Amino acid sequence: MWINGKLLPDDEASVSIFDHGLVVGDGVFETIKVQHGAPFALTRHLRRLGTSAAGLGLPAPDLEAIRAGAMAVCAEAAGAPLARLRITVTGGISPLGSERGGSPATAIVALAEQGPPTESVDVVTVPWPRNERGALSGLKTTSYGENVRALAYAADRGGKEAIFANTVGHLCEGTGTNVFLVVGGRLVTPPLSAGCLAGVTRALVLEWSGAHEEDVPLAALAGAEEAFLTGTTRDVQPIRRVNGSELAAVPGPATRKAAEVFAMRSAESPDP
Repeated sequence: MWINGKLLPDDEASVSIFDHGLVVGDGVFETIKVQHGAPFALTRHLRRLGTSAAGLGLPAPDLEAIRAGAMAVCAEAAGAPLARLRITVTGGISPLGSERGGSPATAIVALAEQGPPTESVDVVTVPWPRNERGALSGLKTTSYGENVRALAYAADRGGKEAIFANTVGHLCEGTGTNVFLVVGGRLVTPPLSAGCLAGVTRALVLEWSGAHEEDVPLAALAGAEEAFLTGTTRDVQPIRRVNGSELAAVPGPATRKAAEVFAMRSAESPDP
């Protein structure tokens, strides 16, 4: 692990029990795929980390120092075929409440092995909406309690990912994924205005596959011709079932093409 400029064994790393990230979830983070020690799309992830910190009102993180820390941590795991790198920046030591203190932010880089994604995934829609007008909308913060609850709800119903609508009933996102679907022969994904996270993999699929950003009702997912999730540890992952009902094509032609193009283009450069 790397914490505030120091590379440490994970059993020697620690943060204060008064860290605001622990006390109230006041922090932002990024998860990055690492293959044989090489992080994928690190520049894009660091850029989004800075955007999330600004949106949460945190001081601008030292992205170059964090990049150096990330590369040092990755170098320690060059032999692992697939790993997950986690970068976290919190509000630092603060009072036991919502008010921030005056200490510097805490910056952490950690790495753990990651298994490959499954060939497809079953998803369950949840009864709680994302608030597309909320203060944290579109930010990747450490306040993940809502996602934990939703994922448990999905698991109880046989799903491996939970899917949210927003407050007006449009399809929004998963707990850690973006959603693409084919409707009327067109590949679409919810726009950022729907309240979803600006996923790095989502952005690359949009650039490389010619998908369209478009509001669609949540019900369109179950009736889609085909659909897939995108995410750092999933790349392009076909959706097999929605609320227990199997989609017509798993994977369909648009999903196969998106997956093939993503694999080809991402192999050309580790930092597109």
